[in-house]
Amino acid sequence: MRRANWLTLGPAWLAGLLATLLVWWLPNRAQLRQLAMPVERLNSVSFAPFRDGDSPLRNIFPTAAEVEEDLRLIAPRVRGIRTYASIEGDYEIAELAQRHGLRLWKGAWLGRDLAQNDRELARLIDAANRFPDTVERVVVGNEVLLRRDLPPEALAAALDRVRAAVRQPVTYADVWEFWEQFPEIARHVDIITIHILPYWEDQPLDVESAIAHTRDIYRRMHALFPDKPIAIGEVGWPSHGRWREGAAPSVVNQARFLREFAALSRSEGFDYNVIEAFDQGWKYKNEGTVGAAWGLWTADRQPKFALSGPVRENADWPYYAAAAALLGLVLALLTRRAFPEAGPVPLVLLSLALGNALAFAWCGGVPYAFDEHLLLAVAVNLAGQGMLAALLLRRAGQRLSGLPVEPARNGAHATATVRDLLRLRLRWRDWRGFALDDLGFVFLWTAAALELMLLFDPRYRDFPFPTFAVPLVAVVTRALLRDLPRAGGGWAECWAGGALALAALAGAVNEGGANIQALGWSACALGLAAPALLRLRRPVPVAAMHPASRPASR
Repeated sequence: MRRANWLTLGPAWLAGLLATLLVWWLPNRAQLRQLAMPVERLNSVSFAPFRDGDSPLRNIFPTAAEVEEDLRLIAPRVRGIRTYASIEGDYEIAELAQRHGLRLWKGAWLGRDLAQNDRELARLIDAANRFPDTVERVVVGNEVLLRRDLPPEALAAALDRVRAAVRQPVTYADVWEFWEQFPEIARHVDIITIHILPYWEDQPLDVESAIAHTRDIYRRMHALFPDKPIAIGEVGWPSHGRWREGAAPSVVNQARFLREFAALSRSEGFDYNVIEAFDQGWKYKNEGTVGAAWGLWTADRQPKFALSGPVRENADWPYYAAAAALLGLVLALLTRRAFPEAGPVPLVLLSLALGNALAFAWCGGVPYAFDEHLLLAVAVNLAGQGMLAALLLRRAGQRLSGLPVEPARNGAHATATVRDLLRLRLRWRDWRGFALDDLGFVFLWTAAALELMLLFDPRYRDFPFPTFAVPLVAVVTRALLRDLPRAGGGWAECWAGGALALAALAGAVNEGGANIQALGWSACALGLAAPALLRLRRPVPVAAMHPASRPASR
């Protein structure tokens, strides 16, 4: 019998490895082969040279040498750059841009600190007058009206002050709707600079509709201000983050949008600036993962895609697929050694599924741990998922070998375990007997908390698929093994499972049917909640059972 089982491992491994290859290749296959970039150099890109660990929120700035290295990297691909503040770091960006033949849209950051605004404007005026051949325009304030940092009258006064002191055209940059709301600002500028970001629209647009929308908004602004030149100060598409209705951030969509926009700008004669040169990890504090994913280059200065030719969502997918397969092999060998009587084919397939789940959790977590706090959270999550995978394989080995399994534990038991752990009173003897159910319940509580945050404050929060990759495999596996308890639950199951299920349903309604990512996560959340809700069922008394269905007496 054991020989027959081992003979079936070849096809099982082959099927599992082919499935692994398909799972990683399909979303990362080459796309956009026929969509070429019609220009070799972009007109301008937003330039923020912050690297990992740098942040204007913490006043940690790159060095002049690092900034010059960045300018040297992007100079062959762009005609000019746009900056947002005049007081940043120990360098003058206009001087460095001049060395590399780059034109500059020089910005001054205006906020609620009036004294700091005065310093910004003074530095802006000084740089514009010292580098007149490099600074081709000055941008006084960025989205000040959108943030409500200053009233229109104060903004107009700042614009008038700069116009009287420099020779370059003066402009103010804001989302296009705010130019419609405050058209009087046009009297104080030489250029109308608008931001068109289809992903962030109040009614988000998918990438298929984004280019036509950009063209229509430009023409609409031109009709509103026929006597002023129109410049697009920000335009682009994010490469990662949560969907907003049908607006899907991805590397492929970013490449598609940029190539199609370049063709549109060439035909329409746009004056434009693309956001942005490099991914900015510090932005996740204010805008979530998507805020850190607008760059044409990654934070470690690698191009996300070629300007022409095929594009892959994740060019490193073969490494993740190989890691998933190798991890699955190791898990299968260890489990087979511990449970030689278990059916090998189910253990092989489960091991590969867990290998893929752990590789996916790493792929979706580690690259987006933008600071030490996120890195710690990802490390704890990966450790928890790794432990859950090991415990699940142990449970599956027991069930498939016909060995007795530990009695099921409920949410009250798990809560007591966590309480004892926090008080350093947990007795670790026979911990493997209770850890599977208790750890699974901790993941359930975590999912419920995250789902409530997604429901009430969703704008900058990602759908946490990687965080619950192994728990989802555990639910499916235990259901197939008929290992999900159908009774014995209490208030803990009611609160955690009920909150997760209700919030998932409400979230799906709020996000709408166009948001496939949200619907997918809602389905996963309901799957995570199902075992807890099943435990709320009362067992049917034996006396009430139909005679044919009662257990036979021995």
